[in-house]
Amino acid sequence: MPVSRSPSPQLTVALYVLAALLSVGVVAGHWLGLLPVPLDATELLAFVTGAWTVWLAARNNVWNWPIGVANSALFVVLFFGARLYFDMSLNVFYVLSGLWGWWAWTYGGAGRTEKPIGHVGPLEAVGVLAGGAALTALMWHGGILLDSAAPALDAITTGISVVAQWLLMRRFVENWYAWIAADIIYVPMYVSRELPLTAVLYAVFLLVCLRGLVEWRAIMRRQQSARTTVIPALAVREAGA
Repeated sequence: MPVSRSPSPQLTVALYVLAALLSVGVVAGHWLGLLPVPLDATELLAFVTGAWTVWLAARNNVWNWPIGVANSALFVVLFFGARLYFDMSLNVFYVLSGLWGWWAWTYGGAGRTEKPIGHVGPLEAVGVLAGGAALTALMWHGGILLDSAAPALDAITTGISVVAQWLLMRRFVENWYAWIAADIIYVPMYVSRELPLTAVLYAVFLLVCLRGLVEWRAIMRRQQSARTTVIPALAVREAGA
């Protein structure tokens, strides 16, 4: 199987510059009143920072974490106003877990080096799924008691997202499957709650998550190829010592 090549540095820089210009243009357009539809400022900033967070995560860039913390703080404010209380609580969790994820990616590898992408083990997968299911059931009941706007969908998406965030913090490729499942549910839920920009954002998230899955699997193949090249070389060097 051929190993996928990473994009050229020039293309990478061009993509970042284009994304930055687009982000500044959207925010400036809102500030100057040039956008064709009126938008809530908090939702717009959450849209921009959220797009950056998922895009950087899909590109396996550790800077997705600090931007993600800012994004989650904005969503806490937004979801409180929309009475999506568990989504609000989920984003409080994202703020705290984002700080831990930033550290884990940077120093979670051997010898406190950067942690490589991997697969979740069977025991951890069972534990995470069981925890997510229990959390979903608990929040579903709690959402009914708290008069949540969408107790079932709110609980299900929150449970899936907690599982996805855990897998992302651990830098396991399976996190993308969970995010994809959550985004498929999130889009119609936010449409029903009259949060159109957030619904569009999560539709974009869905596309980026699909790309992230492809990108991470390609990175894993490159990592495995590098290991199979380095290990024989080390063995030859030790044999000749």
